[in-house]
Amino acid sequence: MSKKSRRVFSGTEKARVALAALREAQTVNEIAAEHKVHPTQVRQWKKQLVEGLPDVFEDGRSRASASEENERREQTLYEQIGRLKMEVEFLRKQVRL
Repeated sequence: MSKKSRRVFSGTEKARVALAALREAQTVNEIAAEHKVHPTQVRQWKKQLVEGLPDVFEDGRSRASASEENERREQTLYEQIGRLKMEVEFLRKQVRL
């Protein structure tokens, strides 16, 4: 029994299909038949497109500041972990005495 290989679609193809679905000039079934994909797949790509659109127009500066904020938070957490490890070691030594 031979296995069917899956078709792989590029991002450009997915975007083209999702944009066609977003325009709603044709039904999802018509778009799916035209591009030879399942209607459910067209709906999923459309949903991914709609969910990802806000990121396209997001200001790059806010992403950088969020990244810096995460780095600062990470640094303080690592410092706290270091202090707690030293405290645990100190207490272990005290219990051994």
